[in-house]
Amino acid sequence: MDCGAAPSLFPLHRCKTIHLVRHAQGIHNVEGDKNYKAYLNPDYFDAHLTPLGWHQVDNLRKHVHASGLINRIDLVITSPLLRTIQTAVGVFGGEGYTEMTDVLPLMVANAGNTNRPAISSLNCPPIVAVELCREHLGVHPCDRRRSISEYQFLFPALDFSLIDSDEDMLWEANVRETKEELAARGLKFLNWLWTRKEKEIAIVTHSGFLFHTLSAFGNDCHPLVKKEICKHFSNCELRSMVIVDKGLTGLDASTTNYPGKIPSGSDLPSDIVDEISAK
Repeated sequence: MDCGAAPSLFPLHRCKTIHLVRHAQGIHNVEGDKNYKAYLNPDYFDAHLTPLGWHQVDNLRKHVHASGLINRIDLVITSPLLRTIQTAVGVFGGEGYTEMTDVLPLMVANAGNTNRPAISSLNCPPIVAVELCREHLGVHPCDRRRSISEYQFLFPALDFSLIDSDEDMLWEANVRETKEELAARGLKFLNWLWTRKEKEIAIVTHSGFLFHTLSAFGNDCHPLVKKEICKHFSNCELRSMVIVDKGLTGLDASTTNYPGKIPSGSDLPSDIVDEISAK
């Protein structure tokens, strides 16, 4: 039988749906896509979105609302870099923010070199920043994050509690993370997802992280499915996938399975059941 020719079957509670999103166009992408050495430019430190990038965000936002996806997502995870956070709050955040004393905005007005209005934290899934899904670490200034304190000022309602250090302790000026190290970090991230109770999760991250992480998958599939899994993401592209827990990493029981034969005992004719019930 050809590889992947037969369908696979897994218990639903051992699956999670993930919606993978690459950030919208950042200022570093404009020249970096033409000349890779441009990513070394210190002016691109923690690169923010371009006006075109924000237009891409607006289009993806329309899609997740029109498709009903926004109503199914339990959690949004974002890499803690400016371009991914901007994409996450722009796509999955609430509607326009109005001044309320008891509600913090997801993003303040004009955050991160943009003239965008503030974004509300109402009626949207929680958004959590996680270091494991960052881009290649080291050397490229665009992949170095600013302090969490700065982010918290710009994005008050975003959850940064899973990040240990205020300053970026992972990025090194002279050492670039290898592809193998990045892929291993990606697998660690996916394993970590099984510790979350949420079943449908959006993840806003980076091209390199997605490509090298996903390249570890699909070897048991048809070659065209493998190709579909691993192809590079465009800016602000969303792809939905299902991950399967084959190794009992997650311990959650099913919420929909039903054991049957309750109450216990042999079946009886209905007239006898009625007679017993009447006693």
